[in-house]
Amino acid sequence: MALTHSVYDSPVFRQACTQFDFAADIIGMEAGVRVRTKLPRRCLVVNLPVRMDNGKVETFEGYRVQHNLSTGPAKGGIRFHQDVTLGEVAALAMWMSWKCSLVGLPYGGAKGGVIVNARDMSTGELERLSRRYMQEIAPFIGPNIDIPAPDVGTNEQVMAWMMDTYSNHVGHFDPGVITGKPIALGGSLGRKEATGEGVAYFTKAYLTDLGIKAGDTTVVIQGFGNVGSETAMALQAWGAKVVGISDFTGGVSNPKGVDIQDAIAYVAKNRSLEGYTGGDTVTNEQLLELPCTVLIPAALERVITEKNAGKLKCRVLAEGANGPTTNEADKIIEQRGDIELIPDVLCNSGGVIVSYFEWLQNLQNYYWEKDEVFARLHKMLAKAKANVDATKAKYRCSRRTAALVLGISRVAEAKAKRGLFP
Repeated sequence: MALTHSVYDSPVFRQACTQFDFAADIIGMEAGVRVRTKLPRRCLVVNLPVRMDNGKVETFEGYRVQHNLSTGPAKGGIRFHQDVTLGEVAALAMWMSWKCSLVGLPYGGAKGGVIVNARDMSTGELERLSRRYMQEIAPFIGPNIDIPAPDVGTNEQVMAWMMDTYSNHVGHFDPGVITGKPIALGGSLGRKEATGEGVAYFTKAYLTDLGIKAGDTTVVIQGFGNVGSETAMALQAWGAKVVGISDFTGGVSNPKGVDIQDAIAYVAKNRSLEGYTGGDTVTNEQLLELPCTVLIPAALERVITEKNAGKLKCRVLAEGANGPTTNEADKIIEQRGDIELIPDVLCNSGGVIVSYFEWLQNLQNYYWEKDEVFARLHKMLAKAKANVDATKAKYRCSRRTAALVLGISRVAEAKAKRGLFP
């Protein structure tokens, strides 16, 4: 199927498809199964009229893409961002399929998004938009169909509004429809920290493999939202020094170490790092090229490109974001041979794993302590790392390709075994 004829066609969707094709070639995937495994199962496009505080009605466009439903209910976040496209959402849903399969979760991949700058909305406007979005997609989701979660531009409060809307739709309290909720509404202890905890876990594990100690580790983090800030706190607690951070407004570098708690407090008060004086001001482009042991892109996709891949000065590239490295940049990094890359589908999988734990707790109506959540999380992360490294050695391929081979092959096998419904 030519991508030019696809409603999903976009740079990021082509990036995801190129990754898929390379992995599918390695395992010799049969053509019929290949197309079924690669392309999304279905997508929903919705118009969202919202009454603004000034009394006017504005209409926003939203999406929900369900990539794979062959291995269980779909799972994936909801993104509120002004640059959201259907192709981006489809690519993110595809990566979620491989991620869930890779770490052994009984889910398919999904993703949602609304074209909006949530920072420009009042709390009331954001609530009305969140509820309207959920109202429109409600017939297509559910605890055994599709389970959304937070992503860029959304948080546990947005999830609370959406869960409440869905519960009113079905006529009873149903916390299992959404993960990433407040604790008071069935959220899981450790869910807020989970993605950052996972990124930090893999970073520490691969640094240990390289023989690099915590005290000798410097870290640069592009993106200081939930994932970036939680990763920073976890690595700082381990003993590493965070020497650079940034968000959409720019960032700061400080060779002596950025005070992470102070930076988090500043963002909580000012909603961004703009004006933060905890180091020398740098642009996002400059930040990515700072000398460091570990570089963590933890914001949006396609920030490591062919233009800057050759200029990176890190030993480890840990992908906290989804799709931060383009295919062209991947080739440059592989040719360089001096950077250990921890791919997104492995590196940031902690979030969906603890979302799975939250869903299990909701279904059982039995809740775990945080220590139990993290112990189970670390066990699953360790298993995934071992499997990826073994696959990398088996096929003599990159770590990204190894992770994709594992995730894709499991989804393809499930589709092949289930067959086609007449």
